[in-house]
Amino acid sequence: MLSKEDNELITRVGPGTALGNLMRRYWIPVALSSELPGPDCAPIRTKVLGEKLVAFRDTAGRVGVLEEFCAHRRASLFLARNEEHGLRCVYHGWKYDVDGNCVDQPNEPSEKCFKSKVCLTAYRATESGGVVWAYMGPRDTIPPPPNFEWTRVPQSHRFITKTIQENNWLQALEGGVDSAHSSFLHRGLGDARTGGWTGWRLKATAPKQQVDLTDYGFAYAAIRDLGDEGNFVKVYHYVMPFHTTFAFQLGASGETYRPEIHGHMFVPMDDETVMLYNLLYRFGGEGFTQSYIDEMESLRGRGPGDQNADFRKVRNRNNDWLINREHQKTQSFTGIAGINNQDHAVQESMGPIVDRTKEHLGTSDQAVVAVRLTLLREIRKVQAGGDPPGLVLTRAKIRAIEKLLPKGVDWREALKAEIYPD
Repeated sequence: MLSKEDNELITRVGPGTALGNLMRRYWIPVALSSELPGPDCAPIRTKVLGEKLVAFRDTAGRVGVLEEFCAHRRASLFLARNEEHGLRCVYHGWKYDVDGNCVDQPNEPSEKCFKSKVCLTAYRATESGGVVWAYMGPRDTIPPPPNFEWTRVPQSHRFITKTIQENNWLQALEGGVDSAHSSFLHRGLGDARTGGWTGWRLKATAPKQQVDLTDYGFAYAAIRDLGDEGNFVKVYHYVMPFHTTFAFQLGASGETYRPEIHGHMFVPMDDETVMLYNLLYRFGGEGFTQSYIDEMESLRGRGPGDQNADFRKVRNRNNDWLINREHQKTQSFTGIAGINNQDHAVQESMGPIVDRTKEHLGTSDQAVVAVRLTLLREIRKVQAGGDPPGLVLTRAKIRAIEKLLPKGVDWREALKAEIYPD
């Protein structure tokens, strides 16, 4: 249970809000680099932390992230011509560079020109790992550019997509750190397997959670007791303010068969909409084949026909996520196709912003509680003039890991070298 006041504090992200001020201290994903495929390509709209923005790549290949509306008569710069190192508004021809400076006013007489006095809000932009990032906070506190392991692996070893989810960002993040739900929400009916992740999550449906606070957020383990087989330990990471990673590595008998990690970035577009950046990367071995990517995307409900060109899902609240009641009886626990579609359905079903004053949390919700306490603590630290954690990652590599461990073995010691393989 959370008080109404604290619930407001950790869900509202617009300009001037406490959480919005905290998030603006970090580099924030605003687009995929592939959305701006080349110099002078078409600009795109994007919305982050309640702000309507336009992103573009200029003639020299530099990326600009500006407020969407022209300073003259407020026409949208999404309609602008991207030409000769700037965006030119189609209404009266005013032109802006990547820094937001107005560099031309062709509808004004030369002796009356006042372009040097006009500047749009522009955010510092960088590209890393196939993502365009913007820094939207105070100019005197810009942290180093993003430097996650997945941003440094070869392009052949990572795959990133986007999906719009229609609820508050925190509902999505809390789903991302909730390990227990996979035993139910993502369960297939009639699955006879007893080993591997599928079998283990059905055999041990109430994992014990252990949370370790870190200088970037926290690491936590979901521990499933498999009896004589030992403990299946799945170690996740929450990196402030909206990053999660989890492993997907073990086969049916517990052997490691691929050095692969999945994750999400839950980026608030506004108070009631979140952009999910879906991550998949390998830190060794061979890169991804297209057939494997297609298989994984289909499994998660992001295959052909599952998502529109604007990143919105075909399965949504308006059509009840296309739930199939017959399949719910015979094929899957939910009757909803696609692992991530199942996540989105339950999170969107809670409403735009869930009323956490009416919850009854249990022992399997420790990571959810840890997220809320971390956010509240860091919001108050920033309000008091301090710096939030994770602005600079002190570890070169932070890896999510899953292992089958003997009973009595402490996962912290057994997996330390794999979780932080510096």
